[in-house]
Amino acid sequence: MAVRRSRSARCCREVENLNGGSHRSRYLMKTMQNHLPDELAPFDAAVRAHDAALAALGLDIWVGSEPTFTNRHSTAPEWMNAALGQDKQERAERLAALLARRSRGAVLMRSVGRCYPGEKVPRWSYGVLRERDGSPLWNGPPDPLMLDAPAPSMPELEDFAQAFMSAAAAAGFLTWPVATSDDGSLRVLLSEAGPARRRPAAEVLQRPSIHSFCSPDGAVPDDLAAEGHFLFLLGTDTCREAAVARVELPDLCTPARLRTLLGVLAQAARACALPALVLAGYAPPLDATLAWSTVTPDPAVIEVNMAPYASVSDMLDATRTLFDSAGDLGLDPFRLWFNGDVADSGGAGQITLGGPSAAASPFLKAPQLLPRLVRYVNRHPSLSYLFAHDYIGACGQSARADERNREHVDELELALELLARARDVEPEHIWRSLSPFLADIAGNTHRAEINIEKLWNPYLPGRGCLGLVEFRALRMARSAQQLAALAALLRSVAARLALAEFDEPLAYWGAELHDRYALPFFLQRDLQTVFDDLAAAGVGLDAALRELLVDDEFRVFGRVACGGVELTIRRALEFWPLVGDAASQESGTSRLVDSSNARLELCLRARPGADPGELAGWRVAAHGVALPMQSGSDAAGAARVFGLRYRRYQPALGLHPGLPAHGPIEMTLWHPDLGQALAISLHEWRTDNLPYDGLPKHHGDAGERRAARVQAVAAAPPAQLRVPPRAAMSRCCLDLRWL
Repeated sequence: MAVRRSRSARCCREVENLNGGSHRSRYLMKTMQNHLPDELAPFDAAVRAHDAALAALGLDIWVGSEPTFTNRHSTAPEWMNAALGQDKQERAERLAALLARRSRGAVLMRSVGRCYPGEKVPRWSYGVLRERDGSPLWNGPPDPLMLDAPAPSMPELEDFAQAFMSAAAAAGFLTWPVATSDDGSLRVLLSEAGPARRRPAAEVLQRPSIHSFCSPDGAVPDDLAAEGHFLFLLGTDTCREAAVARVELPDLCTPARLRTLLGVLAQAARACALPALVLAGYAPPLDATLAWSTVTPDPAVIEVNMAPYASVSDMLDATRTLFDSAGDLGLDPFRLWFNGDVADSGGAGQITLGGPSAAASPFLKAPQLLPRLVRYVNRHPSLSYLFAHDYIGACGQSARADERNREHVDELELALELLARARDVEPEHIWRSLSPFLADIAGNTHRAEINIEKLWNPYLPGRGCLGLVEFRALRMARSAQQLAALAALLRSVAARLALAEFDEPLAYWGAELHDRYALPFFLQRDLQTVFDDLAAAGVGLDAALRELLVDDEFRVFGRVACGGVELTIRRALEFWPLVGDAASQESGTSRLVDSSNARLELCLRARPGADPGELAGWRVAAHGVALPMQSGSDAAGAARVFGLRYRRYQPALGLHPGLPAHGPIEMTLWHPDLGQALAISLHEWRTDNLPYDGLPKHHGDAGERRAARVQAVAAAPPAQLRVPPRAAMSRCCLDLRWL
């Protein structure tokens, strides 16, 4: 795809709007603080080159991520499908404590997590807050989760309250003690000094703990704080069977006030010789100088919402610490099933782009950036599917806008055209224009592959107007390096679209989207066109990044050679249907899908040193049906490709109750003129049907189990071939369920 650079004044203004002068130094290449293994040096150099390229162009694009981890050795509900569980909470506590210890000057805080319908109280959420420049933010006692042994003594709340009020008064606050609550906790009111400051009414000061109830809209405004009154709840918490002091913080509204009152609390705690202190309540106010990462529960996983970073290099440093910490606690970003199949953690690994602040978001400073991004992703299915988790498609967790009907795509095209004509577009107008189209079939904007619910959404209190665009069509990365490579790719795409117009019309792919682009061969070829386009725009990715992005050995079942050709059998994508009504399942933590369908890609290539012309004469059949292999070529040379769709197992609850599972998948590779043929079978389990000796220990072990499921023996060419039903054969795939 050729890059068409715009010379219009409008495009020039957009590029200028993206200049981040005050943050440009954040992108400059920095001295490596730690010694890295030799094999990682080229990768780190490629990441720094990416950051330097965007810095030289004056582009200020911040990147955040939401890694998810699981206990891949456990089949307990909390690690398979449930959101909550005791083991999950204990591991999350240890992970948060470890991250806090490994972040200099950080403070561990406990804020309010998600609350799904039917849940009585908010879920737990542990956060690590630190200064981005490395200076200490907290010098008070640690959270008890960070101690190696239980706290030694029971705190005296009265003494702590008096010390807190004295330190607050010295910092310029008006201080009032409030009557003791029914639960024995003390309440302290701090107010900003001023002639009109009066103590609020007593009933207002008896409000319940923010941790004790669920808010219908997920946000609890602090009306007292909005008026300059800050109510602190001082009590005790039981941790490791010992009582420790606990402070529930109000909404402190600004980072400056947060720093001041953290200092006040630390001073009071030290004066009382508190060995530990729990900081809970409202999440801290943030700006570009503070980094806030949270550890929360989600179905089957622990989710970590990492602080955003101004460069991929900074993100990589933090991500390595996170992956190392998770690994130390027996948590992994992937699952290895008994038969060697590889899955991600189960919670995916979204990446978010934005700016140092909502107002400085590149998507709001350059209003045409988001419409261009929508067009670009539509034209490049590899960005939606090649790195995707298992649950994709119109009913999935990251639905594409064009997975709905043609009329929907036509209306989206009109919305994009109207935005292109507009001048001085307000942020809310961008959100209102595109949010109806960036949603799944039930209208849920959270489940769109390009998620803009936090761009400028006035109906999402507290977190809807952050200037963020989230990419949800991403499986959880298997390593910190892979996550950084994905981040660099998406940043480069955003940079390319900031530098030059992209006004290609939306493609309505129709059946081709789930037929052709279910096959990794065509997705990787499409990704190569993206690489070429980025390079032409001056924001290309170095080889070390590209190689990691195209590595998909985890998909491969086996490679079979015969004569001068080799047939690679690898897992393709499948689009699982929802069982039941989409809207009726929105209130739960997960939705029911029929995951019994699977798809294979058969890719035939000439072996090294063989005559390439011989490739055209080879034939492939599956279950007696000749496959019309599609010819193509990529960086590795000529290839012939086709897909097979089949049912892996018969679900207890799913579609087509009378349809049995297929197995094994039978294929034949032969050359009519050479008299050579192989009979190939792919099994879903061990070929002897015996149980495996536990789960795979590592990826190498899983790869050996997958390869053992493929068998090939010499055979005669097929004497007779079947004619499949018309519905069974598409341009790129044979659906064995019809046979």
